[in-house]
Amino acid sequence: MKIESIDFFYLALPHVRDIGDGSQDALVVRVRGGGLEGWGECEASPLVSIAAYVTPMSHSACKSVASQVEGETLEGPADLQRIRRKVRENCLDLLQAPHTLSGIDIALWDLLGQKTQAPVYELLGYRKAYPKLAYASMLFGDTPEQTRQNVADAASRGFRALKLGWGGYGVNLEQDIAHIEEARREAGPDISIMVDAGTIWACSPDPVKDAALRLPSLKAAGVTWLEEPFSSHDFDAYARLAELSAPVRLAGGEGSHTPEMALHMMRYAKLGFIQIDTGRIGGITPALEVAQACSGSGIQYVNHTFTTQLALSASLQPFAGVGDAALCEYPFQPSALAASLTDRVMVPDESGHIRLPEAPGLGISPNPEALRNYMVSVNIEVNGRILYSSPRI
Repeated sequence: MKIESIDFFYLALPHVRDIGDGSQDALVVRVRGGGLEGWGECEASPLVSIAAYVTPMSHSACKSVASQVEGETLEGPADLQRIRRKVRENCLDLLQAPHTLSGIDIALWDLLGQKTQAPVYELLGYRKAYPKLAYASMLFGDTPEQTRQNVADAASRGFRALKLGWGGYGVNLEQDIAHIEEARREAGPDISIMVDAGTIWACSPDPVKDAALRLPSLKAAGVTWLEEPFSSHDFDAYARLAELSAPVRLAGGEGSHTPEMALHMMRYAKLGFIQIDTGRIGGITPALEVAQACSGSGIQYVNHTFTTQLALSASLQPFAGVGDAALCEYPFQPSALAASLTDRVMVPDESGHIRLPEAPGLGISPNPEALRNYMVSVNIEVNGRILYSSPRI
């Protein structure tokens, strides 16, 4: 089967707010070949990723992603590895290339699943997809009382785990403590709580000290992990904080845009959980490498996604068949765009678990009406030559 066309759909809400909600826009990818089509999604600034796909060549190691993918043959998983190597070798100096490739790689796996009539996780070598305990991923409220209400909402909908993040956490110690206390009070003793600091202390003069000030309240509340206290490359700060944080584990890795970055975090940052975003790291192909590396490491693989159900399905595939990696991130407060984008929605069951669709590919496709409703019209022209125009649905 030949890769005949690759299209990027830039979608966005009419007004994008300055909040930590990555579901306000999306970059959805459609790949066609052999009379079939596959879908994927990039977790990145849409316009920049489109530009990386079509950019004119700067030199032999800075070529467009398009030049390395279009027209290639896709018959099995080995072709995904081959295409990834081509992009890495020939787009070396194109730093956005992994993000652009992410959506393409996901769509190619979906396309291959359509061709073989098999779920992606089976193509990855797994015999079955284990149910995952979904944690409701949400923002802290503006006040501790609003945080309590968010927790109550998640608990009322049957979630047995939840994560609170961003929303100003990490700025005021007294307020931070109050948020955590209210969250645990409302959740009760049986619901797991995770906290996402959103790299809030990355630029602090003493980031480890600032993070450590929050540890007593996190420990008292029985928080499972503290996520992204620092930037993904600050292994030293992670390792120093990990010496102080037990029994609270550290989580990170969503900023990894290569598997090597994730593997280095696993080796040097003393993480308890490695969180991989298939829409950033280069797709399902490299994410699988990280999931496999977790075996026997004492570090648990967890998906990262805060956008659509299409991205959620893609994020679950690399560790679908890993039975002891039981937690998964579940976007709890999706935007209108994210909520309407797909033709089906995975909903936690009575026990709080979600299951991947037993269907070819990702088992989830975009809703054409949502694509039309949120499409951003884009044209990229260089010296009178049109390099990109928004595709037809």
